[in-house]
Amino acid sequence: MYLNRQLEQTPARLKYDLANHIAHKVLHGGDGARTPQVSGDRLSDRRLEAQSPNMDAKDVLYAWRDFECSYFAAALLGPKTAFRQYLARHSYSIDLGHKIDLTATLVMRRMSSVSPYPHWHYFDAYPPGNLRAVYRGNGIPLPWGNMTMISDPCQHWAVFRMLNTHSTKPSAQISVLRAGDDKRLYCCQSVRSKDAAGNPHVLCAGIDLAPALQAQNIDPQLTIDQIEASCNRSGGSGEIPAEARHQLESVGKILNIGWIAEGAVKDATIICPRSSTCPREKNCLGKAKPKLRPKIDDIRQAVLAGESA
Repeated sequence: MYLNRQLEQTPARLKYDLANHIAHKVLHGGDGARTPQVSGDRLSDRRLEAQSPNMDAKDVLYAWRDFECSYFAAALLGPKTAFRQYLARHSYSIDLGHKIDLTATLVMRRMSSVSPYPHWHYFDAYPPGNLRAVYRGNGIPLPWGNMTMISDPCQHWAVFRMLNTHSTKPSAQISVLRAGDDKRLYCCQSVRSKDAAGNPHVLCAGIDLAPALQAQNIDPQLTIDQIEASCNRSGGSGEIPAEARHQLESVGKILNIGWIAEGAVKDATIICPRSSTCPREKNCLGKAKPKLRPKIDDIRQAVLAGESA
């Protein structure tokens, strides 16, 4: 087994790499194991195969094994009961990994597995908006297609906002997501970080708030409508009404997730999967283009007008 000397400077990443290697040995006898950080001119056979533009069955198998081993490594470093208790003591803060030498990526991914609340999502995005990892336990619609950014994603998602900043402080956001007639309410916390190679990326963990509101006998659609109306009055982002804010703060205390209350005191924002279908009353791309009527409608009206004459 070879270790990159640079990993000595990042103990959290070193622990994860060792745990991942153990996972490959335990689950698959070491078959398909690889070291993410390669130094010098040493290239494994698997890395050469990965350069091929075509995907075959072996690539799919390796990808699945990587996922299994990644999950195993996270569980090894963050045992469910102990890690859940640790998160609860710190109100699910996403920047607590440094206290126990765990990466922010592992902490945020592990949250969705150990939390008793199942409605989580998680993103790991690189500039300009390429998605490296995703978990959608709450079924959140995404402004991505096949792990790559579409041509007109909504730029009001927290993950895109963080990609365009240089702050390394976590930021919470309450969002009303509109996808057609479907309305959902999410809270997320995002942080801009750097990977082991020094590349900037944004990590984002969030939850769907509607099930939590419903569990407290609160109609989530009424809450969503109140927040959306306030946002539209302010051009797309606006203050959360007092009643809705109190409801969200109450949910945050029940779930013991501190960044829900942090997001509730900030302006909420309306987001959508694609800017071209912006649901805001004031379209974020400017004045919405009028819909063109099919010519058949004009022909029909002309025929009817001729008959009446």
